[in-house]
Amino acid sequence: MIVLATNTMHNLAREMMTGVKIPFVHIADATAQTIKSKGLRNPGLMATAFTMEQSFYTDRLIASGLSPMIPNETDRAETHRIIYEELCKDVTTAQSTAAYVAIANRLAASGADSLILGCTEVGMLLNQGNVGMPVFDTTLIHCKVVLDYALE
Repeated sequence: MIVLATNTMHNLAREMMTGVKIPFVHIADATAQTIKSKGLRNPGLMATAFTMEQSFYTDRLIASGLSPMIPNETDRAETHRIIYEELCKDVTTAQSTAAYVAIANRLAASGADSLILGCTEVGMLLNQGNVGMPVFDTTLIHCKVVLDYALE
């Protein structure tokens, strides 16, 4: 099987898999199935701006029967900034954690019933311990689905 161990780069998955016969495990599909198995339908999505704003990821969630919610424009910009200016450089701060928690809380107040950590770095600041709704870490989900598939 082919695994692309990143959320944002799945924007190239269709082109990458054109003409390829090897099975591909899409991170958004794995995440959607896991969320649906818990009876949830309205996940908030915190990720890079590309993943939140382009349709390559959210369309797959929608096709799986979910209604993803993304942060407002200001919150998307801050989420993206923290990923690239801090988390990708292995920098975590209390201020950024507080900002992420506040964004997650605003998503919950807007109707999100769960939260997708839709970038491999978002889990550096958010987890089930500081978010008041079910948290789905795409990195962990993807690894589990790929491992289960490989062991079949």
